[in-house]
Amino acid sequence: MKTIKAGAKSPEVYYLNELLAKLKYNVVVSDYFGTATDKSVKDFQLKNNLVVDGVVGLKTWSTLLEKSKNGFSSNNKLLSEQDLINFSKQFNLELAVVKAVNEVESNGKGFLIDGRPKILFEGHIFWRELEKRNINPKSYMNSNTQDILFENYTKKYYVGGTAEYIRLEKARNLAQDKRFIDAANCSASWGLFQIMGFNAVSIGYKSIDEFVEKMNQNEGDHLKAFGLFLEKNNLLGVLRNKNWASFALKYNGPAYKTNKYDEKLMRAYLKYSR
Repeated sequence: MKTIKAGAKSPEVYYLNELLAKLKYNVVVSDYFGTATDKSVKDFQLKNNLVVDGVVGLKTWSTLLEKSKNGFSSNNKLLSEQDLINFSKQFNLELAVVKAVNEVESNGKGFLIDGRPKILFEGHIFWRELEKRNINPKSYMNSNTQDILFENYTKKYYVGGTAEYIRLEKARNLAQDKRFIDAANCSASWGLFQIMGFNAVSIGYKSIDEFVEKMNQNEGDHLKAFGLFLEKNNLLGVLRNKNWASFALKYNGPAYKTNKYDEKLMRAYLKYSR
């Protein structure tokens, strides 16, 4: 594991926050090493006879893994080199292009430390998905649902990691009605490439249930969903032409400029094309 400290932003930080959350520290599971993470790391170091410096290096990583007894250590769910090679051949893409997109867009790994696929629940999408099913969202608004049901986009209720499943389950159980389960599953982004559930049927899955089942299998299935999404949204030609800005705009939205996704994709491509 890479040595990290306050201010860092990386997949390793996301994993660190997962481990700290599992150990009952009050952190938001994200890829940012902020004040809460720094405070938790120092408390963990103090309680485990480590140097209290807030730096997560070899000794702190080793102790964290030992104390958390991380159960998700099998490689059978993880993406392999052959998966990427097969994908590049299937869609007539340079392998360096595929590796670049995988590095920048996948943000590390598609599964949580408990073996479930990584998700992010979107309350404003849940609102729309209920409306699609002729359900009035306003009828279910109250103080207990404010974190899962709202009309306009906000990051306010993101919690990250396994805690996102608490929000998903709350949405699924809002009423004893299969339509609510389907609407909730459609309102989360799933796996390595964070494909929104509402895309499931349009990109080729029989139902949202089949999509969720596949997302629970392995990262190879996450890559397959990504390929279907690219195909459906006419993004393969953009990648073949290495038009990074156009791809970033269509895949990430206008915010790509702030996050410099196009520049990250270009740099990653140049690295792998060597």
